[in-house]
Amino acid sequence: MDGIGKQIPWIEGGILPMQSHQHGELSTMPAANHNSGRVQTMFEEIDPEGQNTNNNPEEMGELNEMDDMAALLEQSANPISIKRGDVVEGVIVRIDQDEILVDIGLKSEGVLSTKELPANGYGSFHELHLDDRILVYIIQAETQDGHALLSLRRANAERQWRIAEEQYRNGELLKARVIDYNKGGLIVDVAGIRGFVPISQILNLKREEVASGGENQETAAKLQSMKDKELQLKIIEINRARNRLILSERLAVQEWRQRRREELLDELKPGEVRRGIVSNLANFGAFVDLGGADGLVHISQLAWSRVNHPSEVLHVGQEVEVQVLSVDKDKKKIALSIKRAEVDPWTTVEQRYTPGQVVTGTITKIAPFGAFARIEDGVEGLIHLSELTPGSDPRQNLHEGQQLQLRILRIEADRRRLGLSLRQADEVDAKETPADMAEVDPTPKSTPEERQIPSLEETLPRPESAQQEQPAPRRNERRDRANENPLLNRLPSEDVGETTAMAEAFRAAARQRSKEDTEGTEG
Repeated sequence: MDGIGKQIPWIEGGILPMQSHQHGELSTMPAANHNSGRVQTMFEEIDPEGQNTNNNPEEMGELNEMDDMAALLEQSANPISIKRGDVVEGVIVRIDQDEILVDIGLKSEGVLSTKELPANGYGSFHELHLDDRILVYIIQAETQDGHALLSLRRANAERQWRIAEEQYRNGELLKARVIDYNKGGLIVDVAGIRGFVPISQILNLKREEVASGGENQETAAKLQSMKDKELQLKIIEINRARNRLILSERLAVQEWRQRRREELLDELKPGEVRRGIVSNLANFGAFVDLGGADGLVHISQLAWSRVNHPSEVLHVGQEVEVQVLSVDKDKKKIALSIKRAEVDPWTTVEQRYTPGQVVTGTITKIAPFGAFARIEDGVEGLIHLSELTPGSDPRQNLHEGQQLQLRILRIEADRRRLGLSLRQADEVDAKETPADMAEVDPTPKSTPEERQIPSLEETLPRPESAQQEQPAPRRNERRDRANENPLLNRLPSEDVGETTAMAEAFRAAARQRSKEDTEGTEG
């Protein structure tokens, strides 16, 4: 035995050896096949371990064809049995404008009319392709032509049930629209299947409402208001034989929030600004829903101004902007701040106010050493006890919410401090009051010339009582006045001060008249 191959020329059942031809390292010979009487040509090679190998493609192809033939024969020997109402799976083998041929395992293909296909969506004409696997409903097992008559529309319901069963096994969440309600809960449409949500599995109902059921008018009104809404649900029970599909909104929301919380804990970074909805209020702060996970805004982070209770600045359902302060993945806690998402008013307070300015402030808190007042949102100052009205007790004379006029004493923006004074604002008001009264005095001021002109009252004879109050004139003056005309008594004397031109005219006229009377008497 030399070379790498050994020639074995023979014919099964024959007595004459065949001649072999050597071609290099390969030899051509008939194959030994004890199972068939055929003569085969093959390359037989002995490997180092002494095993024979066969890599002829033609030989392998023949073997595959034989396997396929055997499978077809077995299938034809045991044909499937179908009847009207069955839903079977088939493969599209041909698509025409009027009909679609589907191989469902029978001797001939089933016929699916394109007229009963939906206009769009799953099962529409443009959504179907060759070799697609689809579910079909058996309308007629065999027609006169030997074909089965199929329906895709009627099979869709079965298809949705199979999808629902898969969703139930995988614990998936789904969305469904509310189409009706009764006293026991909500009826929903799950892709063509009627499902039921018991009243105990509805999210926004209180315990007393659940206990009373849909017979209570308020509960019935809430159920009615949910009609046509889309809910997030989870299948909690399914029974295809009884067409029973039970779903829960509570479990779906709980699982969704749990998944979303895990996602947010990975997504959120300190310093980010997000929008959320106030979900709850407590004495120590407010909870804000960030879209699946709640974060806590401590009461000190609600606003730049002093807040005694979160209800003073927030209400449930309000949309707010928050800044992420910290994220604790181990404890699953998120710390938020509302005031950090806004501009700090103390950064620009010196641009809006100056010392000495009088502003309106609102008392926010009263302390033994004074009172705090807010002049704008986020900016508060202290009215020290020494800057209150002297002798006043702040607890008795002031109250929270009271508005006062205050004077700014000093501004320390870096320390977030503001000094205010009520006493100095009151003193300024007291000083400004006389000046204000003088401005509104109805009596007109007289000019120097007008002050020199005597009034009519001054030119009239005074009553005796008024004359007695004046100091007695000297004797010479009394004697001289007696010699003068009586009209001169009504005019002021020259010693009193300067007189006007009108007074001089009256005096001259009186003297002239006195002179004429004297001359007439002498004549």
